[in-house]
Amino acid sequence: MMRLYNTLSKSIEDFHPIHPPTVGMYACGMTVYDYAHIGHGRKYVGDDILRRILEYLGHHVTVVQNVTDVGHLSSDEDVGEDKLEKGAAKYGKTVWDIAKFFTDNFYGSMDRLHIIRPTTVCKATDHISEQIALVETLIAKGFAYDTPEAVYFNVSAFPNYWQLFGQNLESKKTAVRDDVETGSYKRNATDFVLWFKCVGKFSNHVMHWESPWGTGFPGWHIECSAMSMKYLGEQFDIHTGGIDHVAIHHPNEIAQSECATGKHPFVKYWVHHAFLMVDGKKMSKSLGNLYTVDDVVEKGFDPLALRYLYLTSHYRKPLNFTWESLDGSSRSLHELRGLYRALEGLSGDISSHPMRSAFIKAIENDMNMPQALSVVWDTVRSKENGGIKRMLLDDYDKILGLGLAEGGAEESEKIPQEVTDLVKEREAFRTQHEFSQADNIRRKIEDLGFCIEDSNGKTIIKRK
Repeated sequence: MMRLYNTLSKSIEDFHPIHPPTVGMYACGMTVYDYAHIGHGRKYVGDDILRRILEYLGHHVTVVQNVTDVGHLSSDEDVGEDKLEKGAAKYGKTVWDIAKFFTDNFYGSMDRLHIIRPTTVCKATDHISEQIALVETLIAKGFAYDTPEAVYFNVSAFPNYWQLFGQNLESKKTAVRDDVETGSYKRNATDFVLWFKCVGKFSNHVMHWESPWGTGFPGWHIECSAMSMKYLGEQFDIHTGGIDHVAIHHPNEIAQSECATGKHPFVKYWVHHAFLMVDGKKMSKSLGNLYTVDDVVEKGFDPLALRYLYLTSHYRKPLNFTWESLDGSSRSLHELRGLYRALEGLSGDISSHPMRSAFIKAIENDMNMPQALSVVWDTVRSKENGGIKRMLLDDYDKILGLGLAEGGAEESEKIPQEVTDLVKEREAFRTQHEFSQADNIRRKIEDLGFCIEDSNGKTIIKRK
């Protein structure tokens, strides 16, 4: 039986879906105003592993993922400018163009990490009516109030708010800041915005819609409640996110959802992923350590070496990324692929094989992927016949997602910058459906001694 750490109860629990064998899972998605980085990759590989495990164990999993393309301010606490407008100013494009470009970038990067696409991808801007209806319900039930600047959720009307995820009121309160241009009409310092009005600092907000409270746009928190409940129902099984969502975003989701529906709990199991550090430091633009999957490829690494690296640490523990650690994972993956390709011989029944049982025990134990990887290496180094080993590895890879049967780039050989630049140029032509130009680029790459393969939404570079 799958056992999963539930952040809400702070304990590892047996997993019992609400309506077995179906499982409803909502995976907090990207705010699409800038490039997806390898920290995002860790979180979404973790979600992918959870989905793969549940499906492996016989569940029918529906995964819903939002695209935040409006309403997320530069602070999670309704402070600052809209991130989409910030991205538009940075790159000199419209907010709509920014949203589309970085949505495509995000899913392209996730494809390269072998992350299975969500069952449903839903954009906040496509679900404004659902968000307005939810705000109307909260006002009608007395949990929200209208002001000249915004519609706010009244936190004091939900007594359990401070018990969520072990919070306490004093640590949650926001200090008063002179530069905050919203919040003067709040009843409580911790009330949060459900609907921003196009007044004051937001008078010229580009993305806006008509509502019962005037022209405006939704707050960040309301979108996830509205869209998750639309596609998964008023109560569902799993909600995932980064550990940074424990303090603000997810308590707000629970409060507004349970107040609107009167049903408790809104979500049965909350799964939060720890941060990825880089060289022992938190990732930030100022430190220049916000690496992307493209950066990994430009250094000559297969993106799946990065996926392998993620698997070496438990999802609830911080993982430190260095180029040296990626190189180590790349070598391990290369060795594993080589051992896999060399396997041949007799086959047989692996359904009750002790190695498989050990692997299942690891993945069922709160997704203990480091232990699962240990079983993988025990398997390839065992004296079992080659056919059985290959069958076991194929079975494991349904969870690992390393594409062992597909092969991969030769990670130990660095790809020249000229080749990676040509690959990018080819991808641009393919995106524009200029396939003859793309084929010309392919020939240039081949002339340089490399070949490329397009598989499952990703391009693999190999030396001839």
